[in-house]
Amino acid sequence: QVQLVESGGGSVQAGGSLRLSCAASRSIFSIYTMAWYRQAPGKRREFLAYISTTGYTNYTDSVKGRFTISRDIAKNTVYLQMHSLEPEETAVYYCNAAAKVLGYEYWGQGTQVTVSS
Repeated sequence: QVQLVESGGGSVQAGGSLRLSCAASRSIFSIYTMAWYRQAPGKRREFLAYISTTGYTNYTDSVKGRFTISRDIAKNTVYLQMHSLEPEETAVYYCNAAAKVLGYEYWGQGTQVTVSS
């Protein structure tokens, strides 16, 4: 079992920045791909970015150049640095850990990000 705890959400004005954190309950980065998703009210959960076990990163087009996913292996923590936030990016942001070969997947409880115009 893996627990994921997100933090760092809050309210920010349009154009602002936030850094989200996701702390895992144990060392998992060598096995699990870590990802960030978000879900706005009335919308489907949307993939944002992932970092693989080898450190490879990938982003959805809408956040490329503005968001950066990274990890601190010693702290068992994944980050999502977000810049130039827009009001339509108001959502609950979720951390995900997936080891698809093993059939395991875990989600955090989410952290609210509110961007005002």
